[in-house]
Amino acid sequence: MPESSETIREVLLQEDEDFQRLAQKHEELEERLTFLSGKIFLSSEEKLEEVTLKKKKLALKDKMAALIRNYEGKRPSGPGEARPAPA
Repeated sequence: MPESSETIREVLLQEDEDFQRLAQKHEELEERLTFLSGKIFLSSEEKLEEVTLKKKKLALKDKMAALIRNYEGKRPSGPGEARPAPA
């Protein structure tokens, strides 16, 4: 049975330094966005920062998803289910 993305995420958080770094940065951006969203009024600079942070956060999420897909591609699907060799 294939591993779930969440299980793979946990493995990568423990074993892959790149994934750890991306996840840490993603969390830092999330914390800043949470702070900004809690404000009643955002200055024009803060509005721009919010948009920029959301884009950066999405880019990090995409990179982490790519690492998860890469990990999935390297793992056999399950007992008796060999993955075909790349051509």
